[in-house]
Amino acid sequence: MKSMKFLLAGVAATVFTMGAAQAADLTIGSATEPSAIDPQFSRTGNNQNIAQSVFDRLVQTDAAINMEPALAVSWANTDPLTWQVKLRNGVKFHDGNPLTAEDVIFSLTRAKDIPNSPAPFSGNVAAIDSMKVIDNLTIEFKTKKPTPDFMEQIGFVYIVEKKVAEGAKIEDFNSGKAAIGTGAYKFKSWTPGDNLQLARNDAFWGKKQDFDNVTIKFISNDASRVAALRSGAVDLIDAVPPGDVKTIQGISGLKVFSTASSRLIYLALDSARDKSPFVTDKDGKPLEKNPLKDVKVRTALSELINRQLIIDRILDGSAEAAGQLVPNGVAGNDPSIKAVAFNADDAKKLLAEAGYKDGFGITIHTSNDRFPGDAEVAQALGQMFARGGLKVNGVVAQPYNVYTKGASAGEFSAFIFSLGNSTPTSATGLRNLLMSVNKDAGAGSFNRTKYSNPAFDQAMQTATAEFDAKKRIELLQKATNMVFADVPVIPLYWQKVHWAGKANLTYVANMTEDTTPVLAGTAK
Repeated sequence: MKSMKFLLAGVAATVFTMGAAQAADLTIGSATEPSAIDPQFSRTGNNQNIAQSVFDRLVQTDAAINMEPALAVSWANTDPLTWQVKLRNGVKFHDGNPLTAEDVIFSLTRAKDIPNSPAPFSGNVAAIDSMKVIDNLTIEFKTKKPTPDFMEQIGFVYIVEKKVAEGAKIEDFNSGKAAIGTGAYKFKSWTPGDNLQLARNDAFWGKKQDFDNVTIKFISNDASRVAALRSGAVDLIDAVPPGDVKTIQGISGLKVFSTASSRLIYLALDSARDKSPFVTDKDGKPLEKNPLKDVKVRTALSELINRQLIIDRILDGSAEAAGQLVPNGVAGNDPSIKAVAFNADDAKKLLAEAGYKDGFGITIHTSNDRFPGDAEVAQALGQMFARGGLKVNGVVAQPYNVYTKGASAGEFSAFIFSLGNSTPTSATGLRNLLMSVNKDAGAGSFNRTKYSNPAFDQAMQTATAEFDAKKRIELLQKATNMVFADVPVIPLYWQKVHWAGKANLTYVANMTEDTTPVLAGTAK
């Protein structure tokens, strides 16, 4: 759910110094690859990086996650259950057909039920009770209940063309047949495991892009990605390893673009099931009783983690220790909640009180190519847990496209995952990650451990129904305080993110970690 095209309307850029007959092309080395081109298939960053170049949403965010108009130019709630949204005039799909209210209604209807989605948009549209076309550019929405952040929800769903997408299968998007959007670039081709090709959309409603053609090469290996930039094989790379930042900054002709992000890296714990697949006794035999169901055990695991040591030794300082979902600066952050301090003695005491004086066995799962240091962080957690008396049966690292399926299917007991907050408040993230799974209510879409806390659910319902902005933020803070005291997940850190490119490029480093040619330009 990531896009910042509106932001770039104010970013000045000139074209490369080239002969008139030579095209201004861009080659990006990306650490991740999409699992599908259908923009509604998955809200994960690897998919959204591609979606936001080809498709648009009703609203978008700037580099600091402030919400701005995109395909919608205005919106207002005429009463607590009624919203009227005005669409931008003159927007055309890549096939030349105009954007209409019918396309938006179709898109929001389609988004609630995409087969096999690992991270669906269903929560974004769950508040909708009905939609009605007022005219070609005006839609009236009725919500099931008062929903003050309604535009934060529906606004981040990608809009597809009804004529093209109706009845289309995932293969139709992957081949390009149905990959028809209104975005700044047109889809040309996707060769899985290799590259994706885009071409500039000269009829784009926003700022004209600097690049005629864009090639996105998928280079998951960090060293290979950096080497590709240094050799000139690519012009821009994302997910620069923190340890390489200073080196790249010292190379003539290259520069680094950095920012603090709102992505929380966390350890998810299987606290809902009575038995967990990778929890054992000290001899490796399955435990009949799942210790992760006990908040004392979850708190103990959190206290066994030396977050600052991980940040300093593995991430070269490119992170901030976290104790809640969103960092300071994002509405809903509670300044009173600090990152849990490393305290091995207290952790052992809590384990003993919970009946696990001698510990228990656990396996940690992780991706190995989703964000810088993911596999190394998992190894560090394993060492810290072992020093705290647990028997770490293994640390299993997998490619993200494989790993995310297992995590979503509930195959793990303790696993590292992340959530990038890309909306102006913490409400959407809290709703998707920590509320009880309820598809009809649009809650728990990313709740891979099936954690459930009815008191928190009620607190969130109260907070998200409050139209007074100040009161709503205060209620979100109270809900945050309540839920993180229960340790549903163990927050580790918010990462600092880096891109690097040739000196004749500009890039808008952003809190949502978007990697897209839309944010790139040619330097003056």
